[in-house]
Amino acid sequence: MRPQQGIVNASLLISHTVWRQSSPENCLGPSAYTVPAGFPTSAFPSYYLPPTSTQEAQPILHDPVLNITFPLNLTSPDTLPTVDNDPVFYPQPIGNISDATAASLVQAAIANITGVIEANNGASNCSKCQAALAVAKNVAQAAPSKVPDLLVSVCKKFKFGSNSTCINNYAATNYGAIWAQVLHFADVTGLDGRYICNGLSRSFCPAPTVSPLNTTNLFPKPKPANLTVPEASGERVKVLHLSDFHLDARYAVASEANCTSGLCCRTNVHALGSTLPQIELPAPLYGAFRCDTPYYLGLAALQAIGPLTGTTKDCPLAWSIYTGDLVSHDSQNQLSRAYVEYTEYSVYEMLREYLRSPVFPVLGNHDSNPVAIDAPHSEPYGLGRQFSWNYDHVAALWQHDGWINSATAREAKLHYGAYSVKNQYGLRIITLNTDFWLRSNYLNYYNMSDPDVSGMQSFLIKELQAAEDCGERVWIIGHVLTGWDGSNPLPNPTDLFYQIVDRYSPHVIANVFFGHTHEDQFMIYYANNGSDPSIANALTTGWIGPSVTPLTNLNSGFRMYEIDTGSFDIYEAYTWYSDVSSFPDLNTSSTGPTFHFEYSTREAYDIGWPEDAPLNATYWHAVTEAMERDISLVSKFNTFEGKMSVMTPNCTSEACARAKICYMRSASAALGRKCPQGYGSVQSAFNPS
Repeated sequence: MRPQQGIVNASLLISHTVWRQSSPENCLGPSAYTVPAGFPTSAFPSYYLPPTSTQEAQPILHDPVLNITFPLNLTSPDTLPTVDNDPVFYPQPIGNISDATAASLVQAAIANITGVIEANNGASNCSKCQAALAVAKNVAQAAPSKVPDLLVSVCKKFKFGSNSTCINNYAATNYGAIWAQVLHFADVTGLDGRYICNGLSRSFCPAPTVSPLNTTNLFPKPKPANLTVPEASGERVKVLHLSDFHLDARYAVASEANCTSGLCCRTNVHALGSTLPQIELPAPLYGAFRCDTPYYLGLAALQAIGPLTGTTKDCPLAWSIYTGDLVSHDSQNQLSRAYVEYTEYSVYEMLREYLRSPVFPVLGNHDSNPVAIDAPHSEPYGLGRQFSWNYDHVAALWQHDGWINSATAREAKLHYGAYSVKNQYGLRIITLNTDFWLRSNYLNYYNMSDPDVSGMQSFLIKELQAAEDCGERVWIIGHVLTGWDGSNPLPNPTDLFYQIVDRYSPHVIANVFFGHTHEDQFMIYYANNGSDPSIANALTTGWIGPSVTPLTNLNSGFRMYEIDTGSFDIYEAYTWYSDVSSFPDLNTSSTGPTFHFEYSTREAYDIGWPEDAPLNATYWHAVTEAMERDISLVSKFNTFEGKMSVMTPNCTSEACARAKICYMRSASAALGRKCPQGYGSVQSAFNPS
């Protein structure tokens, strides 16, 4: 028997029959829904500043987990911070040197690095970079707290960025202390160093190729010879997929929405060639293409979900998944633990209030501080616990909201915010902290030959094996996708994940879900590590959910799936969007934004698929084959990718179509990087290379 740890709490189990429905297609709402004018003030108990047509709301939020009330100056657009004053952590120095000696060491290191970089000895950029890292490593081991000063000085000296960029990247309170840890532990002259140099700039070192994976004893049991996929029950329920909310509580109405750098719709930015207080494009009440989600837009989307999906007390959502990223895209010096905690509490409270059914969230790369950084528990000197504040917080919030029980909360605190839970329908949901395969998590850059330093994927294997033994079906939920064009993840961890999906599909893993790109995309996992991407080898689909945030140049959107409660396959997927280009012209005194039905997956890609067959990996591979025959289907997909945004570039050429189809068949970084590059995102003009 599988232990009962991870089953949702009793109140959700009692509601089991309430949430079941047999004909979700009869419950769809209208093709469009216009949100009522004004702010739904009942969303929060009280406000520092009430919402108006010229100002973002500033709710008074009391976090029941931390037992604190967040102050107004944390989120006020008029009090943007310039320094993150959170504690920083360094590894233990090897030896004990005086401050004067440490200062001299830094100056000597700057001189040595200068000599390495300026040497005209025929050495490659990669060799020079690794040699410079070796000098910096000496400082990181002898005087780790001096590493930020060293990195800022070198960055400024060689103009690797503007002075402000160098500070924002390498100051101690930004990423400097993190880099001290990386340099202290990494093998900078070996594979670690090549990854670090490539991560700093692709012009320094070429991207390392995927390392051979030893699968001996990787799995507790071999894959069964006679696989049986559970039969469909014929009963279907509705499941919502939300992603990348990116709430901007500091959004400033009428500030510059077309700024030249950073996050727009803030009081501290302006347009090219303009001087404050001149505004080129005033930030609309509900958001803009270069801005994150104001409260007005986030709540408008949540208000639209019920009417559009046809979910009510009589026809409710069965459950929802949230694939990460709550926090806005602030520069690092404006972020803090408190701002992350505020946003976590605020967004989860809104989801709880409006969705009224279990939500299964994951952490995104922006749901941390510093952004994208998570440390493996194995990091020495106790540094493996430096982000436990965040895992403890979200796990307790999820338990407080009734989405997981106390045993699962303890599991989430232990596994970097990841957990395994069996929901009220019998589906096993396994969530992951995907920062451990993200390129921009710098703490991934040591022990690079080990694809699972954190143990996250060992946890996944353990849970999948238990699910196989018990005949359970599984959804895997993460944030950062494992493949597509290969630009986001690291090759070794995603190669391992691909092998895990191969081992436990299609009989255990029904579907995989991600967010992160803000775009509507999908990937297909194939047998034999994707070596033969054919319809016979298609195993599992990776669904990449559209974002609520419009950043960058996208419309705001969300998706709903029709799920069979026997097989937990997807039989239909519907997507809705709101046209961000219409927001400046809204008469907000009389109306809010309109959310429109965008498309039905089965109807949009009508390939003659049987009505009683799921939209599984076989279906999606057949879609890619249809795209090869008719590239207008790729153009349609490309339009959906940006959620009908007027800013989306066209994909009408054979080159673009071939690249997109390649991405769809590439569910690991190694596979994605083999595809033609430059067509992976619709947030700017394509740049083929």
